Amino acid sequence: MLIGTPKEIKVHEYRVGLTPAGVKELKAHGHQVMVQAGAGSGIGITDEVFRAAGAEIVSSAQEIFARAEMVIKVKEPQPVECKLLRENQLLFTYLHLAPDPEQTRALVDSGCIAIAYETVTDPRGGLPLLAPMSEVAGRMSIQAGAHAMEKAQGGNGVLLGGVPGVAAAEVLVIGGGVVGYNAARIAVGMGANVTVLDRSLPRLNQLDSLFQGRLNTIYSTVDAVEHYTQQADLVIGAVLVPGAAAPKLVNRQHLRAMKDGAVVVDVAIDQGGCFETSRPTTHQNPTYLEEGVVHYCVANMPGGVARTSTFALTNATLPFALALANKGYKQALRDDAYLREGLNVHTGKITYKAVAEDLGYAYTPASELLN
Repeated sequence: MLIGTPKEIKVHEYRVGLTPAGVKELKAHGHQVMVQAGAGSGIGITDEVFRAAGAEIVSSAQEIFARAEMVIKVKEPQPVECKLLRENQLLFTYLHLAPDPEQTRALVDSGCIAIAYETVTDPRGGLPLLAPMSEVAGRMSIQAGAHAMEKAQGGNGVLLGGVPGVAAAEVLVIGGGVVGYNAARIAVGMGANVTVLDRSLPRLNQLDSLFQGRLNTIYSTVDAVEHYTQQADLVIGAVLVPGAAAPKLVNRQHLRAMKDGAVVVDVAIDQGGCFETSRPTTHQNPTYLEEGVVHYCVANMPGGVARTSTFALTNATLPFALALANKGYKQALRDDAYLREGLNVHTGKITYKAVAEDLGYAYTPASELLN
């Protein structure tokens, strides 16, 4: 199979869909790989390194999309890239379609086959291709939030860990999954007072055991959200409904009752965000003030630590990319029900139920199309 990786063009996105090790692995299995010139320059991977691994370096994204049978990316295709996709071309990347009707329509119209990293599952019910970036985003959320709390950034001027004689910051983490655990881990390590809200009692029990009483675990209700947001200096939105739009758990009324200069970091912004007032921002302009609260809603948070994120992501995606290339996408999806969960769009049809329901499309099960 001829596989192509273009340079990412989203604002301040420096990750790349394949590393030289991935190129070498694909080549060892008999595949051809094209990489756009400069695709890895933002994380210190030169064209010469890609070429030494066996990649063909091409000058433009247009050539990648025109020739490649499978395109491997990191972020969702931007409008100009959607126009380059062609019928029956395989796209393997993050998509986050539920809050993005324009991208969804463009993918449907292109006739491509789009497999989303974020909805591939595993036997334990996890999301193995989302997890590495959730780990990064969870850890980043605390350092980003701590910076936004500084007075010069519009925050309330509270130091996350406090100092002797002065109280530490109150950090609220809404959602105890991969993002929430990693956020709590960093916040606890920095000396903050941390509370985690979640609706799973087994998960709360697990977090309580993991942190050995160093944080508060609270069952999430409307009352709990209202109470703990009022106390918080920093709130991390870490909720996820796989493939679907994130629920709006914190409304405008909650934000009005928060402390002036408090900070919210919406890690769920890729799926539409879990704060009513959230709107996507970029690393170039990461924050804005609304209802007296600083909002950090960067839609590609892990891109801020692009080198770490690239290697973490490609370690997870490479086995699936190999299966798609070795077997062809149809056989690979037939053989692996967990990879099949990643299929979101197939030649004009929506094949992921939550996306179809959120955006008003007819739902076609992937198994029907593959058989």
